Amino acid sequence: MKIGKDLVAAAATPMVLGILAEGESYGYAILQRVSELSDGELEWSDGMLYPLLHRLERLGHVEATWGASPTGRPRKHYRLSASGTAAFAEQRRQWRVVSTALQRVWSDRDGGSAFAGAPALGGA
Repeated sequence: MKIGKDLVAAAATPMVLGILAEGESYGYAILQRVSELSDGELEWSDGMLYPLLHRLERLGHVEATWGASPTGRPRKHYRLSASGTAAFAEQRRQWRVVSTALQRVWSDRDGGSAFAGAPALGGA
């Protein structure tokens, strides 16, 4: 299934903040985690991820440090800052509202079976 660009773009910031809330990471590992979390349905490119990471860094939500990879090449590691943790919490609140509204509208259209057996969106 192809996920629309608008939906991918809307979910990108909370997805990256959520991954970094799990712990420090680097670009390739973040791309792998996105794929893993979406069961392979979301395949982001470097060209999508790195501008987002740089924007989050400019906003002060992400801090970056250079370190060596196992091959010795320099690798930039990203982690949430205090403001990034707060931004992630706010993103979760906003997505919970959107998710609840979608669940309600879809449930109203099909008699309540839209999410039977499906995990709830939005998280806790």
